Amino acid sequence: MHDLDAVMAELDDLADPKVLAVNQRHGDDHAVNLTKLRAVAKRMKADHEFAKDLWATGDTAARLLAILTCRPRQYSAADLDAMLREARTPKVHDWLVGYVVMKGPHAEELRLKWFDDADPVVASAGWALTADRVRKDSDGLDLPRLLDLIEAQMKDAPERLQWQMNTTLAQIGIEHPSLRERAVGIGERLEVLKDYPTPPNCTSPFAPTWIAEMVRRAGG
Repeated sequence: MHDLDAVMAELDDLADPKVLAVNQRHGDDHAVNLTKLRAVAKRMKADHEFAKDLWATGDTAARLLAILTCRPRQYSAADLDAMLREARTPKVHDWLVGYVVMKGPHAEELRLKWFDDADPVVASAGWALTADRVRKDSDGLDLPRLLDLIEAQMKDAPERLQWQMNTTLAQIGIEHPSLRERAVGIGERLEVLKDYPTPPNCTSPFAPTWIAEMVRRAGG
């Protein structure tokens, strides 16, 4: 049995002002190095009830730890919907979608619920799930309609929604040769993320470049 006060005190002890300064530039507010946070999670092992207690604190580092120690399949769709709407920092939002929603049984239900949400941050989660579905199993998706929406909306979409629309665009181009030319053309016309600063040896998120590189690696 874990002691919440003791775990919160440990997270406080691990807090590093330098880490916080870097994270704040990306819109996050946690000060714990993520390698150290993962080490805490590994030691604690999965404990779903305690993960709910960690989440309830509202503290970002505690919520990231909760995501690492929960059991994704034990959440209901309603639980996850409420959690996503509370998850306002990018890292908590991204980990919740990638580590919990995508690993559980409610991904498709929530993808449909979030996709057209009036809140662009919530909608970005719907698009993230859509991009994942394009990559894994696009049967039943109306891919031409997705391209229509991307072409009409991505250029002026808020940053986080725009990023996930762009990811969906790239995945359609990578996974579907029959739509590749159109996907690349949309990317070239809209120029979203064309000048995104990309470290050496990393692939640019600019969709035409991303598509070309992934297709090259696959020998296509």
